[in-house]
Amino acid sequence: MNIFRLKPAEPSADELLHSEARDWLILLTSGRATVADARALREWCAQSGEHARAFEEAKRLWHHLQPAAEAVQGRRSFGRRAFLGGAIAASAAFLLVRGTIPGGFEGLGADYITEVGQQRRVEPAQGVSLELNTQTRINQRSVENGVQGFALVSGEVEVQTARLPLAMQAGAGWLHASQARFNLRNTDQQVCVTCLDGAVDVAIDGRNLRLEAGQQVTYDARQIGNVQTVDTAAVMNWRQQVLVFNGATLSQMIDEINRYRPGMLLLLNRELGQRRVQARFNLDQLAGVALLIRDAYGVKCTELPGGVVVLS
Repeated sequence: MNIFRLKPAEPSADELLHSEARDWLILLTSGRATVADARALREWCAQSGEHARAFEEAKRLWHHLQPAAEAVQGRRSFGRRAFLGGAIAASAAFLLVRGTIPGGFEGLGADYITEVGQQRRVEPAQGVSLELNTQTRINQRSVENGVQGFALVSGEVEVQTARLPLAMQAGAGWLHASQARFNLRNTDQQVCVTCLDGAVDVAIDGRNLRLEAGQQVTYDARQIGNVQTVDTAAVMNWRQQVLVFNGATLSQMIDEINRYRPGMLLLLNRELGQRRVQARFNLDQLAGVALLIRDAYGVKCTELPGGVVVLS
């Protein structure tokens, strides 16, 4: 007897595109999306008009589901299940791959942690203080000869050591200081070191640099920048609960705001994102910053669950 098996039809290119758009929206509203994810989504939407329209349709579909969600069993749980439809498994896998905490697996269970918008001070040893900025992960490291060792997995920290020698890893580099104060930032796979007082030795890829007060250097896995003299007060604005943008692009401003604000602002207009801005915000003003951007640039705001606002 002949047995015929029907092979499932392959999804069309249009169906795949809309499925990807739904996956992007689920990631965006999951609470786990990162600044890098936001950039990747902007690039995805910019690939073609079809990509951009697919994401717009996904947003519209989500909003059409919300009244039913609220009427039946609450906005988030029902809306998400209805939105997923038959793609629950694929979307869950997408989130497992794309959705990460700051610092990835290394940041999971770090010794010192701050969440979104949180700042805190820790004193792991006498004479050593760490001022952690938002979304920061720091681990202790074993270092020989009585040196205090740490690793900045992700985020930003002001480090002060008054007496003890200290070594701190950030990315591919190591910093050494014995009586100094410096600011260290490790975000988007780029490290920035600013010496505030004393001197800091930076060792990376076989190269050794010494930073004096007021000097800064940036590096990543591929290259080391030149040592520059900077305005340290501007670098340390975050310690005063202030964000200042002087000539940054709108995209850069939004990326920085996303480090401090629950949820995410997502600007899809690439041309608008290149505009230069002059702005100053107190951290307690960031909840309403999307409306300020809307009014200043005439963009359309679409609010999604989880504090996500799409600007287009």
